[in-house]
Amino acid sequence: MSTSRQRLITPLPRDEVIKAVEHAGPVRVPLIRAKWWGEGLEELHGDKLSAFEKYPEDAAFAFIDPVRPQAMGLSWELRTGGAHDSACVIDDWAKLDEFIEKLPEPDTDPQMDLLVAGAEKARADGLYTMFGWWRLFFERPWGLRGMENLMLDYYEHPDEVHRLHEALCGVYVGYIERAAHELRPDGFWTSDDLGHQTQSMVSPRIFREFLRPYYDRVGSAVRAANMHWWLHSCGNNTPLMDDLIAAGVNVFHPVQKGAMDQERTAGECGGRLAFLAGMDVQHALVEMDPEGVRAEVRRLIDTFDSPGGGLCIAAGNGILPGTPLENIEAFLDEALTYGAEHRKQFAEA
Repeated sequence: MSTSRQRLITPLPRDEVIKAVEHAGPVRVPLIRAKWWGEGLEELHGDKLSAFEKYPEDAAFAFIDPVRPQAMGLSWELRTGGAHDSACVIDDWAKLDEFIEKLPEPDTDPQMDLLVAGAEKARADGLYTMFGWWRLFFERPWGLRGMENLMLDYYEHPDEVHRLHEALCGVYVGYIERAAHELRPDGFWTSDDLGHQTQSMVSPRIFREFLRPYYDRVGSAVRAANMHWWLHSCGNNTPLMDDLIAAGVNVFHPVQKGAMDQERTAGECGGRLAFLAGMDVQHALVEMDPEGVRAEVRRLIDTFDSPGGGLCIAAGNGILPGTPLENIEAFLDEALTYGAEHRKQFAEA
């Protein structure tokens, strides 16, 4: 392997990822969550996936779960089968007082203690580090109330929704502030799947009334902690992008192909935030041949990478078990090599 190729495989220093996020001219497009193995992929391929270890992950992650109902000592029997299961945790708003009372205390949560050594090592290795969790103010209430209940709650129980969001927001901000002091991460990662294939899950009016005030507070806490805010949200988020940017989101993932107009989104939003552009795992990675995958990667980079940067590249979501291994290889290799070539072209222009 050539020396230049070896340099490409080495993870980027944190300053280069910061340059990508802040449109300051990184040397190549960072790969972040590009090796996102979906449910069943590791079980299917096992050790064969180790062939992809040669490709870098340009950020280190430290995850917690800030609200674990199973660990809260609630007085009722939980009837949930998972985060988005319709058998909800809070099936009666009369249970809300106890739920809020028993929410965790970020200052004393031992989950955080377990992350310190890893965060210190990542910093020592010069990696961009992220702290965070999955599910914020739509996905988590969805899991706590069930989708059908939640959609009615916005109209029938608005006060209870705000009380729940207020309580969750206090917990979230507490974890962000503690992380800033103890872990000193560069970024905050979270998710809210705010879109479906054709539209946002809620209207901009509902978002602004029930979610935006709490998004604003999280954004303020992230800025005060000197972090970038990375938000994962599947589906069509087009109607909500202006609100997300105004609330403080710095990096948006995945700009889902087939749900969002990627060229339009890059043009309208690219000067105001960065993209963790997601490779299409639903169709492109599964259905194309390797050359088609490479062409799709180049299209993504051409679409989202501006002269200053503003692009990292990822899998759009977990890579599906039916994905040919040669397509994963083509995706990672082209993201790495063309991502460096594209940046070099800008630098020489």
